[in-house]
Amino acid sequence: MFIRKTQCQQKKSGGHYFTYRLVESQRTGSKIRQHTLLNLGVEFSIPKEDWPTLTNRIKEILSGQLTLLTIDSTLENTAHNYARQILKKRQDVTQKKPNDYRTVDVDTLNIYNPRSIGCEHVVLEALRFLELDTKLADLGFKIPQMSLAIGTIVGRACHPASERETHRWLQDQSGLGELLDYDFSKTSLHKIYPIADQLIKHKTAIERHLYKKERNIFALQNTITLYDLTNTYFEGQCASNEMAKRGHSKEKRTDCPIVTLALVLASDGFPIRSRVYEGNVSEAGTLSEMIRDLQDIRFSEKQQPTIIMDAGIASEDNITWLKEHNYNYLVVSRKKHREFDESKSVIVKQDADCTVKVQKIFNEETNETLLYCHSSQREKKERAIEQLFSTRFEDALQYLNEGLGIKRRLKKHDKVMIKIGRLKQQFSKAAKLYTVTVIKDKQTGNAKKVSWKRKPALDTKDTFPGVYCLRTSHTGWDESTLWKTYTMLTDLEAVFRSLKSELGLRPVHHQLADRVSGHLFISVLAYHLIHTIRTRLKRAGGIHDSWTSLRNILLPHDRATVSMQCKDETTVHVRKSVQPTPEQQKIYSLLNLKHHPGNVIKTTMGTK
Repeated sequence: MFIRKTQCQQKKSGGHYFTYRLVESQRTGSKIRQHTLLNLGVEFSIPKEDWPTLTNRIKEILSGQLTLLTIDSTLENTAHNYARQILKKRQDVTQKKPNDYRTVDVDTLNIYNPRSIGCEHVVLEALRFLELDTKLADLGFKIPQMSLAIGTIVGRACHPASERETHRWLQDQSGLGELLDYDFSKTSLHKIYPIADQLIKHKTAIERHLYKKERNIFALQNTITLYDLTNTYFEGQCASNEMAKRGHSKEKRTDCPIVTLALVLASDGFPIRSRVYEGNVSEAGTLSEMIRDLQDIRFSEKQQPTIIMDAGIASEDNITWLKEHNYNYLVVSRKKHREFDESKSVIVKQDADCTVKVQKIFNEETNETLLYCHSSQREKKERAIEQLFSTRFEDALQYLNEGLGIKRRLKKHDKVMIKIGRLKQQFSKAAKLYTVTVIKDKQTGNAKKVSWKRKPALDTKDTFPGVYCLRTSHTGWDESTLWKTYTMLTDLEAVFRSLKSELGLRPVHHQLADRVSGHLFISVLAYHLIHTIRTRLKRAGGIHDSWTSLRNILLPHDRATVSMQCKDETTVHVRKSVQPTPEQQKIYSLLNLKHHPGNVIKTTMGTK
């Protein structure tokens, strides 16, 4: 076996170029003929002095021999790649026999080329279940483009990372290519990036297709729509990206520019629409634009859906807009005035951890229903926070008071008053609970004493720990329905947590605006798939595990090649999936998937 460099002539220009082939010599009768095992192409870049090492290692892999020498990792990976391609070309195509008995030397048994297959198997089948592959074909994606698009989306679900890391994972770690019958090892990194551009180009059509399929499959109702925003930060300054702006980072990354992702979700947590905004966008200023995108949905009910959103988006302008366009709404009120009459309340939730009581009031001026909710768990949390800041406020005042008699510490009355003003600003929620008094020495002009006293319980018009207020256009819903509908916002929060922690939404490494939108859209597409998987498992088997838990169960399921030297001087290579664990089998069964993804491939090398 050797590598041959061959000069070829270009038909059009008449110029010359060189191609490389892996060749072996075979004896046919009394003659020796050279046979091309593999065309290595024109981009073969291994130095000539390493060719013998590479070909020897390929021979060892094909013959099932263990190498005694340590070689460069690049050569080792290249040798395995070429050996895999040769085995694929020579795989046995004869009719499968019921039994295939061979006499083998067990000491030569070797297991190599393990590739993860379990997570890829489940996510790929979810993609096919939603017919996303068919939609991509309808949108003009050719087979190589579709394979790369599927690889990028499945990679985001199984191995969330940047596109560069996804490319490495597809080439070196994942068995997805075997399920798609596509060789990712021949794909350069530069072919991965344009895939996101193609996906974002057809974003509206893809989102409409996915939601239509999900709505039909899972019988989703259009009566409830959730809306919220989150943001993610960039690595780098992104000077050429007009969307990267400094804003309120929900990850507290004030040192980085950010970009904002808006999502509209159905009540079951399936995304309907997504959009990327600048990092400093006003939450309240995005609602009308996003809701208008829903006009293409044909609602089965007579009225428009109920829009649920948090206080950050529920501005008076947005409430007015919803009313003008005949949308019902259920939002968190921005009003600071909170009321609660326990004697007029009803219990909507009660367990060992939390009790929630609600009081419904009709506002005749706005024709709205107000729902004042008291949560024992929320009260406990607010009181703990209040106690923490009260302690810090008192400690700061105590330190200031003790310093009045110490050299080089703050003493001047005016400066002490300024310091107290800053403390009140720093601990604003705690400071309003205290009366602070400073006694001034008329002779020196210094402060003699700083004292403080906690005020009596404040009027319930100003505060009521554990109480929040909801406002809605629905006047006929009872207390329990209103509160349970509002709690659907926690599903949206769970989506954002999943996108950020499970699907590689943050950080963003791209510098161009289109690539940023593409990166975020790939995460949203991956979420469609994993939410489909989780919904099916929940309905079929009551499995409520997070995607992280499911992925950790599936990832260890591999495909590997087993090679053995036979008594007849041949070497047999068998490529198949390992036996799945009971947990993996349960997931496959609930999703109606086969337990051994990929085909069993058998290849015999050598002559009998």
